[in-house]
Amino acid sequence: MIRDLETDSCCRWSMGGVSFGQFRAPNFIAEESCMKKIRVGRVCVALVGAAVLAAAVYSQEKKDSPAPPKIMHFGDLKWTPIIKGCDLATVAGDPSAEGTPFVVRLRCVDGAKIPAHWHPTDENVTVLKGTFLAGMGETFDETKLTTMNVGNFVAMPKEMRHFAMSKGETIVQVHGAGPFKVNWVNPSEVQPPDAPAAAAKPKS
Repeated sequence: MIRDLETDSCCRWSMGGVSFGQFRAPNFIAEESCMKKIRVGRVCVALVGAAVLAAAVYSQEKKDSPAPPKIMHFGDLKWTPIIKGCDLATVAGDPSAEGTPFVVRLRCVDGAKIPAHWHPTDENVTVLKGTFLAGMGETFDETKLTTMNVGNFVAMPKEMRHFAMSKGETIVQVHGAGPFKVNWVNPSEVQPPDAPAAAAKPKS
């Protein structure tokens, strides 16, 4: 008895062919041709999957890629007077932000004095130019100053009371984690910066 001639039509039977009475003689499709089709299908699926995976990896790498470097030229620094004889400029980051890294520079004229003060976070100081003299204590005392030349570095623990003085035009770089705050031990010792010179009036 002939049963279900349409079963597995891809690899076994086709309902075309020559008619013998009420039955049709089936056409056989070569198994090799069918297997080729299956292999081609599998290759296509694999290629699509590989393409999707590659796109996902590229997207993740692009998301995780580091930010491009930021170059700060010395001439682009914005100096702000903070006390008499000393200016401050931000090099990188936000010194006022909580827990974020920052870099600032302090520029002082010859003989400028920085009264005793302390910071709520660790302070890391590198001398870039001139001579920087630093001492520990709650009162400015020149006999306690330690000379730091260009290239010298000091790590100042948070809340450590200290003071400083410059010899020659001096620039130091300070880095750490914010917020960068200066708390004066005796605010009355702090001399405010000089007022900016008034612009000359044009002659009438």
